[in-house]
Amino acid sequence: MKYGRLFTSLFAASLLSSVHASNVSQITATASNNYAQTKYPIVFNHGMSGFVRIGTDDLGLDYWYQILPDLARNGGNVWATRVSPFNSTEVRGEQLVQQVEEIIALTGATKVNLIGHSHGGPTSRYAAGVIPNKIASVTSVAGPNKGSGVADLILKAEDTVIEAPLVGAVNVLSKFITLAQGLDPKSFPHDSLASGRSLTLAGMDQFNAKFPQGLPKSACSEGDYQQNGMHFYSFTGVGTVTNLLDPDSALKLTSLMINDGKDNDGLVPRCSAKFGKTIRDDYNWNHLDEVNQVLGLRNIFAPDPVSVYRQHANRLKLEGL
Repeated sequence: MKYGRLFTSLFAASLLSSVHASNVSQITATASNNYAQTKYPIVFNHGMSGFVRIGTDDLGLDYWYQILPDLARNGGNVWATRVSPFNSTEVRGEQLVQQVEEIIALTGATKVNLIGHSHGGPTSRYAAGVIPNKIASVTSVAGPNKGSGVADLILKAEDTVIEAPLVGAVNVLSKFITLAQGLDPKSFPHDSLASGRSLTLAGMDQFNAKFPQGLPKSACSEGDYQQNGMHFYSFTGVGTVTNLLDPDSALKLTSLMINDGKDNDGLVPRCSAKFGKTIRDDYNWNHLDEVNQVLGLRNIFAPDPVSVYRQHANRLKLEGL
């Protein structure tokens, strides 16, 4: 199926879906082993413009493509959360806190392991700062923990004639992403300007002053591996054009905006993604390959993201988390 036909079909399916989905989704599958069976549930948080699943069960697109079902098949207690596709880290963080509380109530667990991609990294860090006694670990996947130069460039449109139409268009997109998951767009605040401001260099400096746990104390170094009973990890890619057949090769254009087009995944510099214990910071992945998108297309010689997440779940298990 061509990409154009796929996304047209997803659009139609989303409009036919009823507004009923929960903000949290448990991903279930028949487990064949306990390789990924951690002590605490693994809770995933998507990035900016993210979602859990768009479309229907028969025809849909998962944000964490093939990753969460694989963990469930390997014994993981896996959950996906939904927050505002575009809003500030604090607003998204409060939504995540509420959903963590819900997952704890549903499972009877005392803590959860958080994994956040992109803006989901700082969002998870916020939750860890607010309810540290309920967080066993935080894993930041390509989180812009020191900000992204792309956000700074986009924010140059602020106070210009294109600000209002640009902000309006992105807010409409945010509402559509929510609707496409079967959710009521009115239940989520949409603020693309706040989202962009959060991820600028200055915005992340302000955030980090409030939530410094796990951050490197010097440029591009390791952060503390543990604080307040929580374990911290990160991994990221430094690829841009990783598969010419993949639509996300367009990230090469944004890559050129930061670090002279080097040492980043198209949106987030390698050093900005540093947080806690670095699992690896040089995967040949771009920003969407890190969640196995689009539809699993990537460099054929790059590690399979599905297996990397599976191995990380086993790492958490072996740490007693």
